[in-house]
Amino acid sequence: MARHIYQCPLRWSDMDAFGHVNNVVFLRYLEEARIDFMFRLAPGDGSPSFSGGSVVARHEIDYLRPLVHRHEPVTIESWVTKIGAASLTIAYEIKDAQQVYVRASTVVVPFDLEAQRPRRITAEERSFLEEYVDDSAGGPDGGSGALAA
Repeated sequence: MARHIYQCPLRWSDMDAFGHVNNVVFLRYLEEARIDFMFRLAPGDGSPSFSGGSVVARHEIDYLRPLVHRHEPVTIESWVTKIGAASLTIAYEIKDAQQVYVRASTVVVPFDLEAQRPRRITAEERSFLEEYVDDSAGGPDGGSGALAA
């Protein structure tokens, strides 16, 4: 099982009045990591996978420690905890070498932009995603995700 690693820079504007990264900003960090991950199998390599779009159906976030601005990026590790027929769950940890700041998960639904409706995961997408499956690590709740038909 592989994990996707994304180095996410912190921006001064990410902080709120309390001097730490605002809770909403963490959703942006997760989005950056998720897009970087999903577009590893993308049109740049001639693949049509994930090029039609996807939508977020659910986010779950556990904020474990405050994160304050610094010049070093945080590491966001992403992996897949569940692959269904028409959805997948991505789990994340936002961390550095010393600690984990956030554990989160996102349910993503592939979407047909032309038809304006969800679509099934293709065989190529499933094959790519299966390389990142770890059903023992889960998302914020420890997870019990699994592959689904």
